[in-house]
Amino acid sequence: MNSSHDLKEVLSNVKSIAVVGASSKSDKDSYVVMEALMHFGYEIFPVNPNYVDNKIFGKTCYPNLKAIKKKVDMVDIFRAKDFIFDITKEAIEIKASVLWMQEGLVDEEAANLARSKSMIVVMDECPKKVLEA
Repeated sequence: MNSSHDLKEVLSNVKSIAVVGASSKSDKDSYVVMEALMHFGYEIFPVNPNYVDNKIFGKTCYPNLKAIKKKVDMVDIFRAKDFIFDITKEAIEIKASVLWMQEGLVDEEAANLARSKSMIVVMDECPKKVLEA
């Protein structure tokens, strides 16, 4: 499931995206991708425990996925591989339907866990690039 058509279809069924590893620094990939996703009309929830008292793009930054009180369709991960499995467990707890690992991120163990809970898993891809293709 990695043709850009399939990935565009996945994104067409998503309304809200939690960006885990969100940054308020404009030179960071997560910032650039978050800005693009908002431009494409998605509701964005920045997640980063280091930014909890700050806003990113005027949006409240959450310490973790469970702190978000609204429905999250997709979890977009910008964290090191060491964190992915735990983020995946949280994504399952909040009943997200899509687990998306950014370019350069692949975690088969986390992917298998997510798939076992009927989640769609995308690895080593950038949603911004998919949408702009």
